[in-house]
Amino acid sequence: MRLVTSRSVAILLACAALWGAGAARPVRGAEADDVAAARAVFERNLDAIKRKDREAYLACYLDSDTMVRTGPSGMRLGYRDHAAQSSADPWPDRFEGLDLRLVPVAKGVVYGTYRYRVHYGDREDRGLSERLFVRTPAGWRIAMTSAFPAPPGTPPSPRALVGATLVDGTGRAPVPDSVVVLRDGKVDCAGARGACEIPSGVETIDVGGLWITPGLVDAHVHFSQSGWADGRPDSIDARDRHPYEETVGRLRAHPETFFRSYLCSGVTAIFDVGGYAWTVALRDRAENDLTAPHMAAAGPLVTTRDHWINMPAERQFMPAADPNAARAGVAYLSALGASAVKFYYIVEPGRDAASYAPLAQATVEEANRHRLPVLSHATGLAEATESLRAGVTMLVHSVWDKPVDDAFLDLARKGNAIYCPTLIVRDGYLKMYESAASGRPPAVDDPRGCVDPGTRALVAETPQLAGRQPGADALRQRAERLAAERALMDANLRRVQAAGITVAMGTDAGNPLTLHGSSVLAEMEAMQAAGLSPMEVIVASTRGGATAMGRAQDLGTLEAGKAADLLVLERDPVASVSAFRTLRWIVRGGQVRSASELPW
Repeated sequence: MRLVTSRSVAILLACAALWGAGAARPVRGAEADDVAAARAVFERNLDAIKRKDREAYLACYLDSDTMVRTGPSGMRLGYRDHAAQSSADPWPDRFEGLDLRLVPVAKGVVYGTYRYRVHYGDREDRGLSERLFVRTPAGWRIAMTSAFPAPPGTPPSPRALVGATLVDGTGRAPVPDSVVVLRDGKVDCAGARGACEIPSGVETIDVGGLWITPGLVDAHVHFSQSGWADGRPDSIDARDRHPYEETVGRLRAHPETFFRSYLCSGVTAIFDVGGYAWTVALRDRAENDLTAPHMAAAGPLVTTRDHWINMPAERQFMPAADPNAARAGVAYLSALGASAVKFYYIVEPGRDAASYAPLAQATVEEANRHRLPVLSHATGLAEATESLRAGVTMLVHSVWDKPVDDAFLDLARKGNAIYCPTLIVRDGYLKMYESAASGRPPAVDDPRGCVDPGTRALVAETPQLAGRQPGADALRQRAERLAAERALMDANLRRVQAAGITVAMGTDAGNPLTLHGSSVLAEMEAMQAAGLSPMEVIVASTRGGATAMGRAQDLGTLEAGKAADLLVLERDPVASVSAFRTLRWIVRGGQVRSASELPW
C-alpha cells in the first residue's frame, strides 16, 4: 500500500500539540483502555501492510463518507475512495513501522503516529505517518490516515543493540555482553550492559553471540572512475566501445549506485581523494542521506605533470608549472569547497624529486592559508620524504620503491602524517590484462552481491578487449615487479605501524577491478597478511580513516555523541578481519538495516 504524502500541516501541528499535552500526564482508567484498544487496531493495520493483506488492511478503516485520507492534492473523503485508491496502489517491497505512539484526545478518540521506512524497488522512503482512531458500534476504526516524508537529516527511531561483543574502534579490548543505544542518529551509550541504561520505550534488538564494530571508512576512492577500463582509458583503451565522455556522464549522474555498493559492503564513510570538480558536491548530498556513506572530497588534483584523462570543458588534473600555478590551483579548490588538496607528485624521467619540492612547498603554504589539509600521491621514498618535509598531512599510497628510513619516519611522526597503503590496487590492472589475454572473465570478489549490475556487465566484457593488453613478456615482467614491490610495501607498512604513525585503510577504488565497496574486504585482508594484527587493521579501517577525512571528532569509533554508524558481524573480527564478510546488520546514522536489504 503506497504511503502518500500529506501537506495538511495544520492537522499535524494540532495533533502534535494534543499529543504533547497528553504525553505530559499519565494515562489511566478509561483513557488507558482506549489507548490499548486503538493500539491493537494500529498493530493489525501495520501487520496487514507487512503481509500485503488488503482485506485485513481495509477492515481497520471507518466505513463512512467522512473517513479522511490526505495527500498532495489535498483532503479526500470516503471509505470507498480510500479502498479504490488502496487497490490501485502497489504494496511496498519492504515495510518497516516503528516507534508507535498513541495519546487519548477525547473519550473514544485516540491519535497515533509511527515512523515508517519503505522500499519501492530501489527507492527508499522514510517519514512519519499518523492515524486517528475512533470507537464505533462496530469496534475501533481508523477515521483519518496520512503520511509525511522525513526531511533530510531526520534521525531514525531510537534502537538498542543488546548482547554483542563490542569492538569500538579505539583499539581497546573488546567488551562482551554490551549495549549500544542509538538515538537521534548518534551513539547515546556504548559499553558493558551495566554501564548503559536502555531508555523506556526504545526497541531492542538481541544481538547476543554477534560482534559490533564501527562502520568501515575507505580513505581512498575515486567517484570519477568506474572500476573498469572505461574509466581509465590509459590502462586499456575501450573508448570505441564506451566513449569516455559517456562514462564520465554516467558516473556524474548516478553516484547513488556506488553509494549503495559502499553501504552494502559495510562502508559508512569514504574519502574521494581526487577527480572532477563535481565530486565535491557529492559530499553535501551524501551527508544527510542515510542510504549513502559520509563523504569528503578533494576535487581536481594539483600535479607536477599534466594527464590527458580530462574532458573538453572539465579537468581533474591541474598542472602546476611553477609555484604560482600551484597556489592558484589551491585557491580554486578552496573556492570550490574541497575538503582537501591532492598533490600529484610525479617525477619525470631525467629529473629528481627534490626539483619539485618548491611546488610541494607552495601547495602546502597556500593550503595552510585556506585551512585545507594536503594529501600527496608520492610512491617513491624521495618524493614521499619531500612531501612530508613540505608538511603534507597524508600519503595516499605506500612507498614502494625503497624501504622507509628513519628520516621518513621521523618526519611522519613530527607532522602527525597519515599513511594509506592501498596494497591491492595494482593487482586489479594485472588481473584485467590477464583476463583480456586469456579470454576468461576476471573473478569478482563480491561475496554479498554489492557490486551493481552495470559494473558487473563491464567487468564481464574484459575478454572482448583481447589484443589491447600488454604482451605476454610484458605481463610476466609486470607480475614479477609487482610481487617484489608488494613485499616492500608490506614491510614498509609494518615499519610505519610499529613507529606509531596513523595508518588509514584505503582501496583506491575506481581503478580497474578495484571495485567500489567490495574491495575493502581484500584490502583489509591484505593488511592483515602484511603483518598487522586484526585489531590494528580494524583501527586503521575505522578511526584511522575518520582521522584522514578530518572527521575523527564524530566518526570512526563507537563512543557517546558520535555518529551511529556501525556493523553487526557474525564472526569475531579480532580473530580475523575476514569476519567483515559476515555482515548481519548495517547501521548508518542510526538507521538499522538488515544486510540482506542492500545487495543488488
